[in-house]
Amino acid sequence: MEDGPGAAGRYQPRVVDAVISQRLSSSSAVLIEGPKACGKTETASRLAVSQVRLDVDEDARQAAQIDPGLVLQGARPRLIDEWQLYPRVWDHVRRAADQSNEPGQFLLTGSARPAEDARRHSGAGRISVVRMRPMTLHELGASSDEVSLAGLFAGEEPKASRGQGDLRHVLQRMVEGGWPQQLSRRDDGLARSYLEQTIHADINAVPTPTGHPPARRRDPSRVQACIRSLARNVATPVGAQSIAKDAGLSRDAVIDYLQALERLMILESQPAFNAHLRSSRNLRVTPHRHLADPSLAAAALGVDADGLLRDLEYTGLLFESLVVRDLQVLSQPLGASVSYFHTDEHEIDAVVQRPDLGWGAVEVKLGGEDLVEQGAASLLAAVRSIDRERVGAPAFMAIVTAGGRYAYRRADGVCVVPLSTLAP
Repeated sequence: MEDGPGAAGRYQPRVVDAVISQRLSSSSAVLIEGPKACGKTETASRLAVSQVRLDVDEDARQAAQIDPGLVLQGARPRLIDEWQLYPRVWDHVRRAADQSNEPGQFLLTGSARPAEDARRHSGAGRISVVRMRPMTLHELGASSDEVSLAGLFAGEEPKASRGQGDLRHVLQRMVEGGWPQQLSRRDDGLARSYLEQTIHADINAVPTPTGHPPARRRDPSRVQACIRSLARNVATPVGAQSIAKDAGLSRDAVIDYLQALERLMILESQPAFNAHLRSSRNLRVTPHRHLADPSLAAAALGVDADGLLRDLEYTGLLFESLVVRDLQVLSQPLGASVSYFHTDEHEIDAVVQRPDLGWGAVEVKLGGEDLVEQGAASLLAAVRSIDRERVGAPAFMAIVTAGGRYAYRRADGVCVVPLSTLAP
């Protein structure tokens, strides 16, 4: 078994670092969940005094099979990496936490969720769960960090002049993805390789919701067809029936694939904003679907930055998915959630809501004067349709753009903020 602080080399700070540290100071254990290769182990290793890696340590795997309590032995905080490979570890961590009742005992990481059962739920109050995602433009060093999301909530004036004005540059970042590996060695094929690993290996290691192995091997070509359909319909409320029709698959197969991809945390849902309306217009509540990183959607469709420039309608959806992912990360220190709002007449691409119910409304546009004007008009109309006597007025309204260098507040109160200027 391996002890020590973990990965060598320069660490690129993550927004979630402070969240994990805070949780570790108040909870017996912290579980860091997220898709493979998003940086969980490296982040957790910096806080651990000792560690065991169940994905690569053969001795540790044998010990976990004989007695899962053996892998808990070591200086604390102790990191148990990829704990879900031996789900019985969960009960042992919970019992150890109960016996000591001290905070900061264990860090667990997981890149797949085991079957939902009483074990997971029995950790409530003892084991705090933190979601980790691929890196934002801010974390990749591709943002000027001139506009703070927390500052927008506080009513600060957005002022920036050093954003990355070149749309193609942002699109190139989008197809490369927010994978930490790209910081040390750029790899244009990384997202494609990631998908290959997912469809040929990872997805077949995911048990059914009942905890049993799948009755038959999930066919890679069919899983690929499902992912391609998800990629075509990214940032929309596409359902299993629509995916089945689009991909030429059975609905039951699609449901199984979607559940497995969610368990691998490669597929994520953006819920609807729980708003009160001034009228009785139909409120959409079906979650929007996003892949964990826009690079996966681009790789599934075999499109690069130049290809995205030739199809700006699709690129707008893919950029919206990037903005939603970045907002999910940047809002974590605020304890906020990211939803969407859509009725028969109005929509808001992203609603960032804090625990105190303060909220901000975000429209996503690629950029350009005409699109910004359209976005502002749409955003103002959507906000007016919400009963602000019941949910309060938004703390801010913003259009997040792909292109442009400048961030500012318009005369109508709507902020224009290039994503390449945004920070926590």
